[in-house]
Amino acid sequence: MFAATRRRGRGPRFGPFLAALLMAVPHGLAADTFSYSSDTSTMALARDAQHALLMGHARVETQDLRITANRIELFGKDLIYAQCSGNVHVVDAKRGLDLRSQELFYDRDRKIAQIKGNAVMADLKNEIVARGGFIEDRDTEQVTIIQIGVRIFKNDISCRAEFARYYRERKVLELSGMPVVMKGADVYVGTRITINLDTEEISAEGGVSGTVQSSSAAQDQGTTQGQGAAKDQGTTQSQGAAQGGVTGGQ
Repeated sequence: MFAATRRRGRGPRFGPFLAALLMAVPHGLAADTFSYSSDTSTMALARDAQHALLMGHARVETQDLRITANRIELFGKDLIYAQCSGNVHVVDAKRGLDLRSQELFYDRDRKIAQIKGNAVMADLKNEIVARGGFIEDRDTEQVTIIQIGVRIFKNDISCRAEFARYYRERKVLELSGMPVVMKGADVYVGTRITINLDTEEISAEGGVSGTVQSSSAAQDQGTTQGQGAAKDQGTTQSQGAAQGGVTGGQ
């Protein structure tokens, strides 16, 4: 068993404490080792009870992933689980993802991240921002599930729903739970809405309704409004001139 506590200052990238952490990981998983830093850290390494607690400016890094939070707890065999809380920020450089929330659970073995508490995910490669009360990202399946007060934005497309499934490789977004999609001045409503984010093609199913405004209609509306305003202004000016003439005659 190995136990250690470190306070004040961040742990060295390849210091003795980190060396003990790396020794806890089997040789076959050497490519999945990680480094850490924090203001205060406590670790217990035993064959049946591996645990590490990082407090204050906590940071964990793998080859492609960086997690920062106020508090990070590592546990499980080979410390594959991470429970994070307080100002959680995840940067996945390989996939171009940026995640922010108040709570995060991450499974390094299955590569699943569950975030909640004003969760925000930015897919920088596909230029998408998603918000929700809960987000689960499944790297192996290349799918992200967003739930509770879902809001998704891409260019001039904005979506709201209670449940969304985002397939990153296919660039397809599926919405359900009173979904509404707005694209410019157009509005789409249905029981289920699917969006091809590459072509921006929108398909709605079940109780479909919507409002589509053509460019000519928008132009006609603007012309009508302009003519109405000009007419009102001309009428006002004519009435003023007539009133002035009557006053002068008297």
